[in-house]
Amino acid sequence: MGQESLFAGRGMVAAPHHLAGEAGRAVLAEGGNAVEAMVAAAAAIAVAYPHMNHFGGDGFWLIREPSGRVRYIEAAGFAGAKATRGFYEERGHHVLPARGPLAALTVPGQIGGWQLALEAAKALGGRLPLARLLEPAIALARGGVPVSRSQSRLTTEKLAELQDVPGFAATFLAEGKAPAAGTTQRFARLADTLAHLAGAGLDDFYRGDVGREIAADLERAGSPVTRADLARFRAVPREPLHARFSAFEAWSSPPPTQGLATLMILGIFDRLEAKQPESFAHVHGLVEATKRAFLVRDRVVTDGERLRHDPAAFLTPAAFEREAAAIDPRRALAWPRPAAGGDTVWLGAADAGGTVVSYIQSIYWEFGSGLVLPATGVLMQNRGVSFSLDPAAVNPLEPGRRPFHTLNPGLARLADGRVMAFGTMGGEGQPQTNAAVLSRHVRYGVPLGEAIDRPRWVLGPTWGAGSAVSLRIEPRFDSALPEQLERAGHAVSVMDEPYSDVMGHAGAVILHPRGALEGAHDPRSDGGAAGV
Repeated sequence: MGQESLFAGRGMVAAPHHLAGEAGRAVLAEGGNAVEAMVAAAAAIAVAYPHMNHFGGDGFWLIREPSGRVRYIEAAGFAGAKATRGFYEERGHHVLPARGPLAALTVPGQIGGWQLALEAAKALGGRLPLARLLEPAIALARGGVPVSRSQSRLTTEKLAELQDVPGFAATFLAEGKAPAAGTTQRFARLADTLAHLAGAGLDDFYRGDVGREIAADLERAGSPVTRADLARFRAVPREPLHARFSAFEAWSSPPPTQGLATLMILGIFDRLEAKQPESFAHVHGLVEATKRAFLVRDRVVTDGERLRHDPAAFLTPAAFEREAAAIDPRRALAWPRPAAGGDTVWLGAADAGGTVVSYIQSIYWEFGSGLVLPATGVLMQNRGVSFSLDPAAVNPLEPGRRPFHTLNPGLARLADGRVMAFGTMGGEGQPQTNAAVLSRHVRYGVPLGEAIDRPRWVLGPTWGAGSAVSLRIEPRFDSALPEQLERAGHAVSVMDEPYSDVMGHAGAVILHPRGALEGAHDPRSDGGAAGV
């Protein structure tokens, strides 16, 4: 048996760090709604898990209202006005740098997303002031947070490429070395910034005093993002992607995210025969569905305002049937395709009023660009590294263009009336983990906590795992499965860790038809579910 879900009656939060879960739970206990709880949790986790997300990143929201309507908020920053191919070529770069000031080439969109989300929260009856929602994050930044095991390990692994980036060592190292797990880190400058935003409002991040300081520090560092870029940015509401399957319907985020891949995997697998969870047919079927979905994703997904294909065309019954028919139930499709990495946090919340939230935010790679802005303490993302300097690429670098995002929150409504918010971190592994958890819980009836706990797999390089392309699986599967997969042509690598970070940090919250709230989060993370 795996871990069990937590049940509550008034509110539920699931988060990959317990301090973020507690921040959201406390808001729900005070009468805040799920959206307000999510903002509090999102701010807290940006302090507690700085290697995976920060205030210089992007975010994406799915909000299911009590009426059943699903809203989507895209808070993805675009490339700065100076971020041209010529700008990088003049500086000797033929590929975009992954770290440092020149990697910080997109506007941080996350805070703008919080703005729009809080407008939605008020429309749903929210009444808590911004200062209350930021209070836990401010207290953590000022009082200190213990360094997590994953932060300590990843700081050690990435030290050589990060230690000389401006602001990184002073903020995240201890006497020039990676801090040990449990070491307390304080972020006084960031605490001051958050306290200022609590009083001045989140818009100040882009068009006020904080925005001015961010822009000045970026200019001094050599980043191509300008103050005019910050002033121009607004998070935007868009229509979410939607698809129907045999036992449920689901929503995910449209391009520039890979939400299309999550829905395609679910739809293709829905057409395949696989009677038992963790069987060869289950794992092989989902891996092959992943390949079909990724082939479409890599050809189609770009800035949502520059699409050449309609994503909805790949989410029809006919499209699912066509892709499923292309899968050999006994043989693996050769897979030398490169993959994208990325660090992320997914958080979910639900309240007794019927609001369910699925939210994800990220700075892309571990510690993003590594650039910490001295006046504000904001760590900038490196999401722009997913652009190409080849003008003929699917995602070419252009000022004002949004980069490709691995982030994709998910929401589902099951045939029995349950509403489920789900998601995970894990770069390329996100759609794969989403499909693994959903298929176990919905198709096979595995209890939610156990569906998340059970061993997982991931195709291709992903979060913190280098560049090798293989099918990595945790060792807790039946010993016959790796052999079956290898005989079918999969390049299988059985991992040493029974619960590996490479598999992501999955979580879910469920609103039951009669009002009960259920939540569970990954034992691979430092978090869990917290309820009221």
